[in-house]
Amino acid sequence: MKQFRITLAGYQAKHFQWQVEGKVATITLNRPERKNPLTFDSYAELRDLFRQLPYAEDVKAVVVTGAGGNFCSGGDVHEIIGPLVALQKADDMGGLLEFTRMTGDLVKAMRNCPQPILAAVDGICAGAGAIIAMASDLRLGTAASKVAFLFVRVGLAGADMGACNILPRIIGAGRAAELLYTGRAMDGAEAERWGFYNRLCEPAKVLAEAQALAKSLADGPTFAHGMTKKCIHQEWSMGVDESIEAEAQAQAICMQTKDYERAYNAFVAKQKPVFQGD
Repeated sequence: MKQFRITLAGYQAKHFQWQVEGKVATITLNRPERKNPLTFDSYAELRDLFRQLPYAEDVKAVVVTGAGGNFCSGGDVHEIIGPLVALQKADDMGGLLEFTRMTGDLVKAMRNCPQPILAAVDGICAGAGAIIAMASDLRLGTAASKVAFLFVRVGLAGADMGACNILPRIIGAGRAAELLYTGRAMDGAEAERWGFYNRLCEPAKVLAEAQALAKSLADGPTFAHGMTKKCIHQEWSMGVDESIEAEAQAQAICMQTKDYERAYNAFVAKQKPVFQGD
């Protein structure tokens, strides 16, 4: 089955920075002079890259961050919002829907790739930037960060890129409704208290701590991590009985892996298991 696998260490990103160290890849949104806004091209490239990750044999965890002390300010006002207003004036509903489906496809690709995704958030994390953080599996932030789902401030619904589905599952329905209706910002302390952040870090350390956590996950039983991520995602629409059956099947599959055998042998030998993801 080797022919279906790819390596991404040599991938040359055009619209952000991409770096692979060991088994951990880091995506850095890199337009610091504008607080790292997204463009049509960066949306599409991120979507396409995450779609490749299920086939990548060299990347076992992904960190997403931003350059220059900010995470991401959302869609670029001049390069995205302006052209979308032009589509609206031209009564081009097809063009508008093509864009909103494309942005949603980024979230789908993030949720469907088996690698754990960690967001290292400092500074501004707004609009689509907040969505990218939300769609990640784990989020490390700073006290000074500001997370805002800004869509209502530009006359749009808070229902964007899966926010009405995913955000309530992270922080609860009432809290999500407040953020999506008002567009107000959460500071880091509130984001941690509400469960949006897994933990707070110092600004100078947030990326390093996210990468260290990503490395610990990448050094673990990565096939099993992928199964955990799949179960978390697919069980949102299941009842308890269906979830228990799905997890029984998932665990039986994991019991066939060499990592499961390695863990047992290491336990018997009173050693730490060395997982290889197979």
